[in-house]
Amino acid sequence: MSKPRLLGSLFQWIDSDYSAESPEAIRAQPDGVNLVRCIPFLILHLGCLGVIWTGWSWLAVSLAIGLYFIRMFAVTGIYHRYFSHKTYSTSRFGQFLLALLGATCVQRGGLWWAYHHRHHHQHSDEPSDAHSPHVHGFWWSHIGWITSRRNFPTDYTKIRDLAKYPELVFLNRFDVIVPVLFATTLFVLGHSLEEALPAWHTSGPQLLVWGFFISTTALFHGTSCINSLAHLMGGRRFATSDDSRNSFILSLITLGEGWHNNHHRYMSSTRQGFYWWELDITYYILKALSWTGFIWDLKPVPASIYREAELRNHQDTLARFSISSVQHEIDLLRRAVPTAAAIALATVHSTEVAAQMKKVDGPAVHKNIGELIVPLNQTAPEPKSDI
Repeated sequence: MSKPRLLGSLFQWIDSDYSAESPEAIRAQPDGVNLVRCIPFLILHLGCLGVIWTGWSWLAVSLAIGLYFIRMFAVTGIYHRYFSHKTYSTSRFGQFLLALLGATCVQRGGLWWAYHHRHHHQHSDEPSDAHSPHVHGFWWSHIGWITSRRNFPTDYTKIRDLAKYPELVFLNRFDVIVPVLFATTLFVLGHSLEEALPAWHTSGPQLLVWGFFISTTALFHGTSCINSLAHLMGGRRFATSDDSRNSFILSLITLGEGWHNNHHRYMSSTRQGFYWWELDITYYILKALSWTGFIWDLKPVPASIYREAELRNHQDTLARFSISSVQHEIDLLRRAVPTAAAIALATVHSTEVAAQMKKVDGPAVHKNIGELIVPLNQTAPEPKSDI
């Protein structure tokens, strides 16, 4: 890497919109790991090792867990369901407060996040999808894509609805400010508690390690599981053009984002767990916030999507019945018929046996199984995805 490019990459840690090259030229470059972009991730992960020197306390561990879930909601409920998809409304000041909370997640600015996520929906699992595990592999979709220079600039032309707010652009451009203030606050809080409440056995470095480094590292990998695993594990309710899937396990980790196939079928809904049994904690929190008036106009799942889900479920049931159950019965019949024929030949001349086998209550009524199932050579038309 040339010296000017190295200095430019380092300066981007302060001003993420700074570049000696045009954003278009950078995005036109081939994918590849940029070592300078890896440094922040190395610092974040190595910071977790600080626990060797700081130890732990119940306060520090509880804070780390609490901040994980609070900031996971910030990623899922703010960066994703608001900035990326506008699935609900809020005031301009409320929007700014949401952006501040989202910035504590250390996942770049909300506008950069929204730009890349909207691009993902437009090109999901296609060659131009920056983090498709089917195109680029697991590790690239999980973390590698973020270290590539071509994925660093924010394309403001693709998020004009957000870029018209200078305060959002400022937070996106100087995305390091909030994380630094957040980490400093945790250190000061720990130091203050160490002096005021020594019985709590905490300190500034301890809360910094647990509340910032450990919690943020776990948050990053939890969020990245949607990129790397939500297109690999789980079931598919809807026949979308990509391989998005629904996973209860990923929904636990990400407060409801694991219902990824639902989301890719209809991304404008506030909820991603379309049914009551699909746990979606992010939606429950957003619903509660709507009762306060802080947010409003939560977008529901249309009735047409539910009808499509019911139709798909009915077709899948019939398909399983016709392909699995019927085929199994056919295989059994193929093995049983020769045996039954041999027994019949051995007893056909027996008057006693013939009398016992004679049915006295009239002929049986036979059902044609073809009346009950979809013919094997016919399939229902696939519904068109909206992504």
